[in-house]
Parts: sequence; C-alpha cells; structure tokens
Amino acid sequence: MTHRPFLSAVLGLATLAALALPASADSVSRPKAVVELFTSQGCASCPPADALLTSLAEQDDVVALAYHVDYWDYVGWEDTFGEEAYSDRQRAYAKSWGSSRIYTPQMVVNGAKGVVGSRRGEVHGALDHASMPLAVDIERHGDMLKIAIPADASLGDAVVWLVTYLDRADVSIDKGENAGKSMVYTQVVTGRQALGMWEGASGANLKLPLPETLGEGTGGVAILVQQEKDGLPGPILGAATFEN
Repeated sequence: MTHRPFLSAVLGLATLAALALPASADSVSRPKAVVELFTSQGCASCPPADALLTSLAEQDDVVALAYHVDYWDYVGWEDTFGEEAYSDRQRAYAKSWGSSRIYTPQMVVNGAKGVVGSRRGEVHGALDHASMPLAVDIERHGDMLKIAIPADASLGDAVVWLVTYLDRADVSIDKGENAGKSMVYTQVVTGRQALGMWEGASGANLKLPLPETLGEGTGGVAILVQQEKDGLPGPILGAATFEN
C-alpha cells in the first residue's frame, strides 16, 4: 500500500509555521544521509546490496530505505513488496539526472547521487561526502508524534514526506533468479504520503496520530524533506526516523 487515507486529515492537526519546538534528548541523532535502495526479490545481483543496506541501517547517521520495484516480476517471481510506484520513483530520479536508464540494485544517496548498490566501495565513498543541511526532530508526546523542522531562508522550499517501512521481513523465494533462497529483507518501504510543504522562510511543525501512523505491521516511519523540480525528486535536505 502506498497511500494512507487518514493522512489526508493530517494538515488539520499540523501547523506549518515557524513555531519552534524545544529539542529533546530522546530525538534521533541527526543523520548525514538518506540511502534509498531500489531492489527486487527477482534480481540475482541484489542480495549483496540488500545485505549492505541492512548494515547501513545500523548506523545512527544513515536513514536506510528499501524500495522494491516491480519490473523484475516478469522473470517468474512477483516481488512480495514490489510496487509500480517505487519503479516510477526510480525512473523519476533517472529523468531528473537526464537519463532514461534504471537498474537494480541501485542506491540513491540524499536524492542526488546514484551508485551501484552492490559496490560497497562506491556506496561508502558516496556516504563519506554526504551531508544534509536541515535538522528534523521527531518526538513522541502521548499518542502523537510531533515533527519540528526549523526555518532556513537559504534553502528552497521542499515537500515533507512520511515513509513507512518494515524493519524486517523473511521471504522464501520459489521462482525467478533467486529461486530456492530464503532471504531476509530490512527497511522495506510499505507506503509514502506527502504531508505538506516545508517553506524555508517559516519552517514547519506537524502532529501525527501515533496509532494510525504506526499501524499493524509497520516497524517505523521516516520523515524526509525533499526538494522537487518540475515534479521530479531532487536533493533531500533533512530526515529523521521513529521506530516502534
């Protein structure tokens, strides 16, 4: 599922304004990078990248997300997490970089650089130079999540995204290039929802109902602040995660 209807009401709960919330000692440490892996259960070269993403997710300064694409399904195994929308996101990245080529496994770092996801040296090389200019704070207050994103007039406006994910899934693959393998997948994206705009001049504060946000089967959520140009994804300015 890629859309959650209850979040259509979230702007009624959110105040997109410059009201600053105090920092909390419980807030997740500020990450330097969002790593988006485009992968497939039907891709023979993807397991090393899936394993690498698992190790990256253990770093406090990395937000790791796995988008399972659907264009490998024709080989004979339908990815249990594959979504056309995630394939479209990968194509949108390629288009934003002036390319029509997509492949798996691919890792995109901070929405700005794509590398072969199984090439550990290239991935860590990209991370060595990665940084995000914007702090995003998530705090739990009772049954609500409070998200505070400060103003920064030096940055262009961006979209605030809520991404839900499974922290772990065990899958036995019966067909396709990985037939006979039992795989462990982590940080598997299960949905994406735009919450509203972040404006550099005013910042943003939002409130989300925790029970609905962390529904059954959801391991955690990521908040991404990402610029767009002509409807295509651009640099990710800031991010944070919250887990059950």
